[in-house]
This record gives sequence, C-alpha cells and structure tokens, in this order.
Amino acid sequence: MNEATRDLVAAAAEAAATGTTAPVGVQSPWRRILADFAESRLALVGLALLVAIALAALTAPWISPQNPYDLSQLDVLDSKLAPGEASMNGTVHWLGTDDQGRDMLSAILYGLRISLGVGVSSVVCALALGLVLGLAAAYFGGWVDAVVMRVVDLQLSFPSILIALILLAVLGQGVGKIVVALVTVQWAYYARTVRSSALVERQKEYIEAAEVLALSRARIVLRHLLPNCLPPLIVVATVQVAHAIALEATLSFLGLGLPITEPSLGLLIANGFQYLLSGKYWISFYPGVALMLTIIAINLVADQLRDVLNPRLSR
Repeated sequence: MNEATRDLVAAAAEAAATGTTAPVGVQSPWRRILADFAESRLALVGLALLVAIALAALTAPWISPQNPYDLSQLDVLDSKLAPGEASMNGTVHWLGTDDQGRDMLSAILYGLRISLGVGVSSVVCALALGLVLGLAAAYFGGWVDAVVMRVVDLQLSFPSILIALILLAVLGQGVGKIVVALVTVQWAYYARTVRSSALVERQKEYIEAAEVLALSRARIVLRHLLPNCLPPLIVVATVQVAHAIALEATLSFLGLGLPITEPSLGLLIANGFQYLLSGKYWISFYPGVALMLTIIAINLVADQLRDVLNPRLSR
C-alpha cells in the first residue's frame, strides 16, 4: 500500500468514526439530535426550567436582596419572618427568613450555586476518571481490564451514601471534600458504561482498519474509539448530575456536607426541619421546592437525551 492510498484510507476511517462527513441532502447528526430533542415539549419545558435555574444561580450576587454569607447583614431580630413580611429596616422578605435572619430567597439562590457547582464539578471529574479507566480496560484488555473491573465491582457493591458518609467523616466538611467524596462514588458508573460501549466499538471494522494502518494507540483511542462512546456517557452524566445534587443535599441535611456558613439546599432544608410542626414551614419548604424543581428539570432533559441518543429507542 503506497503512502497516498494509506492516507486516503486513514481519512475515510477517521471520517466514518467521527461522523464528520455526511452525504448531500442528509441531515447532520447534531441537527438530527436537536430536532429529535425538540419533539418532546416536556423536555423543552425541562430545558427551559434548567436554564432559568442555572441563570438564577449564576447571577445570584446581583439579583439577591441579601448576601446570606455576610454575617454583618444578618439580624437575629429578623429571624423566622413569614413570607411577605417586612424586617425592622423595611426590607420585604418575599419567601420569609430562617432562624438566623437570612432572607430565604437569597439563601436559595446562593444554595443553588453551591448545589449546581458541586454537582457539575463532581460529575466532570468523575467522568474524566471513569472515561480514562474504562477506555484503557476495553482497549488493552488482559490484566488491565481485570484490575479495573474488579475495582469497579467492589466500588458498586457498596451503597453510594455509605461510602460518602465514611469519606466525609474522615475528611471533614467543605466544598472540595464533598466533591472528592462524590467523585469517589461516581467514577465507577462511567468506567463501566464506557467499557461496555468501547468493547462493542473495538470489534468494528474501522478500528481494525486503523490498526492495520499502524496508527498510534493514542490516535485510535482519542480520534476513533472515544467519539463513538460519547452518546451513552452524555446520558449517564446528565442523570448523575441530578444524583450528585440529591446526594450532596442528603449529606448536608445529615450535617456532613457543607458548613453552616455556606448553606446548600440540603442544609437549608435541615435548618427548618425542626420548625415544620410549629407552623414555620417556609424555612424548609421553599428550599425543598427549589431542589425538587432542579432535579426534575435535569431528569426531564436526561430522559429525552436517552431516547434521542439511543438507536434502539429511535422512532
């Protein structure tokens, strides 16, 4: 095989693997995915709600009536005000205040920032770790596959919350520490998912063609194998964002997540739990509604992505 033919075959194999070319008149993959996703009005509502929540969280320092982390702005005399009631300085608290005098609307917006930030950052880190280990296990096989998969099996044999509780009991409280705990309990899901997809793709002709052409292992894995393993990983990552947010809220509710000076939604719910039976429902209720809407919006988007990206579920 001369050099020109070899380059031509390599380019064809790479185009087939990455899907960068399409026949004239055929819809591109990204446009098809967007069109299929837009067919579900429920998914569009979930996406719109998720975008609104994310924008509210990102712009919290500018739209919040109060900085709930600034102790100088808190007044104990304004604690447990009902929704719509004004404080002593005339400020109206539309969602009321908690037992420390924090404006609930401001606390929820700042809590969303922490919850979304912890959820997304832990998923990104866990995805990167699981992706590397899963691809290595599928491509190299042998003892590499055996070691990685046995660690994955051991990891998945324990409940996620149990592992997170043990880690946080050892590490202590803090945003970085809870991200480490969430990465530890999540990476195995990505490793198993990418290994399953990579094993299927590993047996296809374009991988064999790339190996016959003596392409480097890094190029085969990154330019050919990885792009075809991404669709199921996108679905799993979207679902795991909701799972990470819920798990962080659970840990914070139990008092092992974030410190009281940086309240997430879970900690806000925990702060008002003792006042539920005394009629001061808003301290826990409104953060619970915000957490519920966030998880529902993410799950609606994830369900539609699963239907769009899974060929077996295509209509």
